[in-house]
Amino acid sequence: MDGTDHAGFAEARVAFAPADPLPKGPVLAEGRRFRVRALTLQPGQATALQSHLHRSEHWVVVEGTAEVTTGIRSRLVGEGEAVLIPLGQPHRIENPGRLPVTLIAVETGHYLGDDDAVRHD
Repeated sequence: MDGTDHAGFAEARVAFAPADPLPKGPVLAEGRRFRVRALTLQPGQATALQSHLHRSEHWVVVEGTAEVTTGIRSRLVGEGEAVLIPLGQPHRIENPGRLPVTLIAVETGHYLGDDDAVRHD
């Protein structure tokens, strides 16, 4: 496939850049199909808008307030609140405040590698 026009069809070129992952944090628990991490975002820190091909995520904010985008909706998520990120759903987390945000991230799926993220911005 050389990108030339064959029978009226041009080859589409698609590139997937690795997304800026969630900040690395300690793994609290891990199994064959799940991983639990404690993550901290500093003030002004954000991830890229991304989705995952093989896993879903469940975030519980345990300290601070985060702005979470899922699909085209954004909302503030405070201490004690949780967000489910379904498999394939574009999402981003940001810290719009002046204090760090800490969350517990539960990742579930048949593949949990960091290269599972597809960047959308």
